[in-house]
Amino acid sequence: MSLPPRSLKSFKVEHWIVAVLLFAMCCITFANIVSRYVLHFSFAATEEITINLFVWMTVVGCGIAFSRGAHLGMVTLFNRFPEALKRGVIVGSALLSSLLFLLVSLYLIRAIYDDLVLFHATSGALGVPVWVYYGGVPALSVFVFKGIYRDAATKLKDLREERRSE
Repeated sequence: MSLPPRSLKSFKVEHWIVAVLLFAMCCITFANIVSRYVLHFSFAATEEITINLFVWMTVVGCGIAFSRGAHLGMVTLFNRFPEALKRGVIVGSALLSSLLFLLVSLYLIRAIYDDLVLFHATSGALGVPVWVYYGGVPALSVFVFKGIYRDAATKLKDLREERRSE
């Protein structure tokens, strides 16, 4: 039995990024566990890499959650609102969410700039410049903004279709 071919529409970059990051984290952690029990030696760098990959994966996963509409909401109260207020809440929520991630990105870009110009800090285990780890969050925030837009667009579309069906 063969699987049906998947269209390119179902290919989502963010899902692949999360899968690759999770796979890398599992391989790194597994290698550390094997080395600890077989060689009686632990790789100190694995914790540093795994933690930073986890942060990056969380940012991309947040974008996926937004695009699926999987974030917590107060639907009981929202369902009682008139349509105009519902639209306003959807747009306002999207704007506030975007503002939050914009501020996070701007502060991290500022931290990267400060590190490049002033501090030249390096990580403890590998000696990697810290800005490399910081840089993943603003870069991957693109997926968060994309998810926020998708969520708001889907909710507004559903609201219009709900009005037409009545």
